[in-house]
Amino acid sequence: MLKNNCFFVACLACFLPIVANAYTNRNTAVIQVMNKAAGKTQTLNIPVGQEVVFEKLAIVVRACKQSDPFKAENFYAFVEISKSGEGTKIYGNWMDRNNPGKNPVQNPDYDAWLVKCE
Repeated sequence: MLKNNCFFVACLACFLPIVANAYTNRNTAVIQVMNKAAGKTQTLNIPVGQEVVFEKLAIVVRACKQSDPFKAENFYAFVEISKSGEGTKIYGNWMDRNNPGKNPVQNPDYDAWLVKCE
């Protein structure tokens, strides 16, 4: 009986769909930042681990990941944004390219969103 159960489990494992969240680490995040007062938008290429200053903001990308490109492609980045020179944190969370409203940058002067990871 034990042999039959092992055979059944082995066969079942072969037919179950393989569910894997395959993410590829990328080295650069492409982020768009909008100055609401001036109405201007800037696209920034930010290397992972480096700080980039845009106007009054200091932006650091800690991780940038791409989902499996053979499925519904998406990009995720862990981003920290603070006021340049002050160090006051404005944002620190994951950005989701396909769902930008999930963790929005809540600042009266700036909006920022993830375009892609490269």
